[in-house]
Amino acid sequence: MSSGPIPEHIIEAVLKHHDIAQVIGKYVHLSKHGRNLKGLCPFHSEKSPSFNVNPEKQIYKCFGCGVGGHVIRFIQEIEGYSFGEAVRHLAEEANIAYTWEQQTPEQAERQQEKEQIVKGHEFAAKLYSHILKNSAEGKPALDYLRSRGFTDSLIEAFQIGFAPQRRDVLAQFLVQRQFPMSLMEKGALVTARSEGDYVDKFRNRIMFPIRDARGAVIAFAGRTLGTEQPKYLNSPETALFRKSRLLYNYHAARAEIKRTNQVVVFEGYADVIKAWSAGVHNGVATMGTALTEEHALLIRRSTESVVICYDGDDAGQAAAFKSLGLLEKAGLDIKVAVLPNRLDPDEYVESFGADRFRKEIIEGAVPPEKFKLLHLRRNFNLQDNEAKLRYVRTAIREVIADIEAPTGREHYLKELASEFSAITSFESMKQETNETRGERQQKMRSNGDNNDFSWNTVRNGGTGSAPLPKLKPAYDKAERHLLYMMMHDRDISDLVHKRMGDAFNDEAHAALAAYLYAFYAHGSEPDASRYLASIQDDPLERLASSILMTESEQGINDQVIEDYLRQIHKHRQQEEIERLVKERDATEKAGDVLGAAKIELDILALTGKLQKR
Repeated sequence: MSSGPIPEHIIEAVLKHHDIAQVIGKYVHLSKHGRNLKGLCPFHSEKSPSFNVNPEKQIYKCFGCGVGGHVIRFIQEIEGYSFGEAVRHLAEEANIAYTWEQQTPEQAERQQEKEQIVKGHEFAAKLYSHILKNSAEGKPALDYLRSRGFTDSLIEAFQIGFAPQRRDVLAQFLVQRQFPMSLMEKGALVTARSEGDYVDKFRNRIMFPIRDARGAVIAFAGRTLGTEQPKYLNSPETALFRKSRLLYNYHAARAEIKRTNQVVVFEGYADVIKAWSAGVHNGVATMGTALTEEHALLIRRSTESVVICYDGDDAGQAAAFKSLGLLEKAGLDIKVAVLPNRLDPDEYVESFGADRFRKEIIEGAVPPEKFKLLHLRRNFNLQDNEAKLRYVRTAIREVIADIEAPTGREHYLKELASEFSAITSFESMKQETNETRGERQQKMRSNGDNNDFSWNTVRNGGTGSAPLPKLKPAYDKAERHLLYMMMHDRDISDLVHKRMGDAFNDEAHAALAAYLYAFYAHGSEPDASRYLASIQDDPLERLASSILMTESEQGINDQVIEDYLRQIHKHRQQEEIERLVKERDATEKAGDVLGAAKIELDILALTGKLQKR
């Protein structure tokens, strides 16, 4: 990490103004845990919280995946910003005046390009909106939207527009307003022709602006009015638009997601908009692509609970079934909305109204196990007794046997037994469930799967027997604890600087000490978040945050400091002795007996010093 030319007083003002617990609390549900706050890490999948925030030191650390740092670092990681972009973002939120030069001309050029592309998209959204509402060319599209239940207020709220059939309407306006057309092509608004002019990317389509997490328009989705294929056409991916990492309407839904601690995931834009009109303001959608791991982690950063509300047809239900694994892996509490008669959410709202949609579909969403059973039975003709028995056995083996909680297994077995009592009994189903689980456990043991432990992952939920971590050498503990003291006390840092400088055994520890000496040399007082902001290396920053999050097992006093210094120095002497022994043996092997004897004297002298210690 490099702060480059950003003035120190701006970084200091940003760190001072923003309380790290409040900033992270917008993304992660935190609960009190001693001096720290804990929550599920937004940067990797886990079921038990290992993400720690220390309000006193204004730092965070995940002991699962290793991320850590100060509030600027968190915004960098969570939003994908550079250091400068994160400082700018936090400065804007705090109304802190900022001016500084970009780190390099290349970075300045890239930032300017991004800003121009966003301005081009913002202009295009306004133009398309105007054409839809105020032109003869837009009237058929406006009439169509109104016939589908899109009110004028909804159209305005989501800035829905229309791209006319003419090939260069947008391109001409962009040229007139002196937008750099090569950048507009790079941003996928227009396409260059061999004649040297440009044509619009979208034509004769209803336009849905796609916004990033901050609400800036960065892409479009266009829905055809005719029979052209595809029905929906997204902007191609650009430096600003990555479908696998972005959710439609996330910027607008974020506040309601935070309030309800729940997100509703839809398949399409129209579903999100109609659900919004029905009072479901925590809805988002993927953009013509299946749910990805990036989507799941984005959701996990905002909430712990998700409702999947996909179309009721076979394709929609299959997509919902496929999404369950990704969302479960992310550690989310999942429910699935089940739409009757193969309807999609848009159609259901139109047919049955907002109240029934909220109460019966969203609030009536079922647990994953129930949905899996409902999804599975689509494959069986339950008018036939033999098919019924196959369904029951398949349900046991593919769904119920996978349920970890005994009470959960029993609940669904009783439901099956109640429905299919004519062909089998509850006791028989329970016996088959236990046999299936036993077979799987035996198979796992024979395959050696129980040796593959990963601490606090979704696979084991942070439980079970894991191999003991490799013990660190004594000097490592001494160096880490000494650094902890130095980070909290300038006088101790000065003492260590005089006694041993950067002569730590671990190179990373030596580097942290060097940064600390420089930090204090500038007149700074102990301050964890400001010290972390001064470190210009990501792995070192993570290491420093890990050290800062630990508590010293012993009190800070002169004797403890001396013990640590002695332990560090002792290891260095031991390494020197080992080096000399190798040198002596090599010298002796080469036939230089006197040379070997001289090295032996040096070894004895060092060994004597060690014994005195």
